[in-house]
Amino acid sequence: MSNAVPMSFEIMKWKGQIACMTDTFKLILMQEGFIFDPVNDNAYSDVSTEELTVTGGYTVGGYTLTGVAIAYDAIEDRVELTHNNITITATGGDITTSGAIIYDDSTSTGDGDDETDAIVSYKDAGGVITAVDGTPIVITNIMETVEDIN
Repeated sequence: MSNAVPMSFEIMKWKGQIACMTDTFKLILMQEGFIFDPVNDNAYSDVSTEELTVTGGYTVGGYTLTGVAIAYDAIEDRVELTHNNITITATGGDITTSGAIIYDDSTSTGDGDDETDAIVSYKDAGGVITAVDGTPIVITNIMETVEDIN
């Protein structure tokens, strides 16, 4: 499985339910063998049972992304939403994952949004990665893009 964005997120952006510069985005790690379904995996609650459990010091519910920026890349002809890198250090055991999900912790159906904790994207690790006790998993180049479709 490669990186993927659920259509529900695209719809919520067009409806103005996603505020990229002010919403709180979180990153969660998924269990080995997780397969993202961009049709049915629309909210954190849809995937929470397959998130890593509290193991190796991992924090269930995710890590808040910081350093949001939006820029136009003229070379690639796309708009990029980026965040700072994330470092998750294994403590008291190993952390094994096959990918990560970014979700918008600010969306809520109670506020009129289509989804509560809407999934933004799935980031495939390209295989299983393990951080042994005392070593980090560093997730870099956290980015969502909108490309010219002409």
